[in-house]
Amino acid sequence: MKTAIMGAGSLGTIIGAFLAKSGLDVLLIDINKENTDALNKNGARVIGHAELQAPVRACTPDQMEGEYDLVLLLTKQWNNPTALPPLNAHLKAESIVCTLQNGIPEESVGSFVGAERVVGGTVGFGAIWREPGVSELATTMDYVRRFAFDIGEISNKITPKLEKVAAVLNNVGHTEILENFTGARWSKLLMNATFSGMSAALGCSFGEVLHSPEAMPHLMRIADETVRAAHASGVTLINMQSFDFNQFALTGQDDADRLLPVYRRIWANHTATRASMLQDIEKGRPCEIDYINGHVCAKGRTWGVATPANDHVVKLVKQAEKVGKAPDFTTNLATFKEI
Repeated sequence: MKTAIMGAGSLGTIIGAFLAKSGLDVLLIDINKENTDALNKNGARVIGHAELQAPVRACTPDQMEGEYDLVLLLTKQWNNPTALPPLNAHLKAESIVCTLQNGIPEESVGSFVGAERVVGGTVGFGAIWREPGVSELATTMDYVRRFAFDIGEISNKITPKLEKVAAVLNNVGHTEILENFTGARWSKLLMNATFSGMSAALGCSFGEVLHSPEAMPHLMRIADETVRAAHASGVTLINMQSFDFNQFALTGQDDADRLLPVYRRIWANHTATRASMLQDIEKGRPCEIDYINGHVCAKGRTWGVATPANDHVVKLVKQAEKVGKAPDFTTNLATFKEI
């Protein structure tokens, strides 16, 4: 299966390296020519919780040739209107586009490449882009082997396309095919809205949030709002890593004692991760806050669910975006007392 990875950033570099190591025909596509040049010259290098360097082929979007059986989409959602229309010239009728983007992007992607081609996917591990051609795996390999990807159709039906995608992604780590994929998208949205949102808002790693007694109560409010917005939208979150994500709704009774051990067990494998949104801010690029915490806020407004914690994260991240540098942890954490 001829596979292209569109968006060879932190995650795309790692996925490309593992696929190439497994002998698959894979092309990495990225708008950063310095990055594609390094990938072609030195291969895709993975550091951190895995040490791997694999020869790969890479190109910029204007250099794409031929047709691809499978495209793994890892560009930012805000770039879909620019990145996706040219892709149609390189898709066959039976080609599959698997969006591994953050948020809930399937409808947007389908509007550009055809809904019948689209498969959705969530990524269960974190990465940090270090330099052209080099990405750090910020999640333990044991975790990647067990929980790398969840994939499904937005129709929540099991189709043959999913088996084809899983056969490719299993070369990175275990890929689960889900019937309730919408519930999976919301569970992953909760993971991103909480730790990625707070990482970007506070300018820190996931571990710094997880081990902060001052930050975690606010993170719990973000999760609570996300669960309530999902339920109001008619969605039941799925279990992830054997944990029921619907339990993150706050009850007011011993919430910290009940939930802190759960947060620590789930996110202990991701403590080194810095949100891709924070990495974008530090590079002076727009980030995906509107598609993550902003999506929770939008659904909250639609269904009458108050989302003050998510609203505040969006506000802080947009302020950091304007400045173009990581926020100060102590300064921004103190502002949560205002909400």
